[in-house]
Amino acid sequence: MPKVGMPDIRKPQLVQATMNVIERVGLHGASISLISKEAGVSAGIINHYFGGKQGLLEETMRAILREHSRVITAALKQLPRDAHYERINAIIDGNFNGFQTESEVVKTWLAFWSYSMHDPQLYRLQRVNEKRLISHLKIELKTLVPHPQSLSVAHGIAALIDGIWLRGALNPRGIDAALARTIINDYLDKQIIYYNNL
Repeated sequence: MPKVGMPDIRKPQLVQATMNVIERVGLHGASISLISKEAGVSAGIINHYFGGKQGLLEETMRAILREHSRVITAALKQLPRDAHYERINAIIDGNFNGFQTESEVVKTWLAFWSYSMHDPQLYRLQRVNEKRLISHLKIELKTLVPHPQSLSVAHGIAALIDGIWLRGALNPRGIDAALARTIINDYLDKQIIYYNNL
């Protein structure tokens, strides 16, 4: 967590520099020296405000998660509260369009996922993000499938989002947002039909 007093203009600059360096050399090669050169600041500033690379990586992931949440929240605000199917699609789109598909963001996400398995703080951030996604989906599923099954369907959609995103991130052609929506909607439609005909 950045220390109080860091100029706000520096945080986005350092976050962007961190993502740029991770994109070029990967997480393990992303040294404080390379990041500070990319940002045009001294390594001492990063160490002072973030306590080193670990703290800067945490702030970078928080920034990505905040933007991710902001995009989805803004999309949901544009839709009526009872347009549950459309709101689920807004959540899907928020994972496959714009900021989330920029090369440096994708590579930082991948690094974050792998690193979070061994780092308690990054793992906590990942769990917060996962719980937020499941919560959003459950809210929208409440009138589409019977309540007891909404959690299971939410987990299914979340697994598809993560899996399709990961496959797209590792594909030289990138993430196909239209295909993602088609696959996930096919799953959702089948779940709605199945659970409403029990």
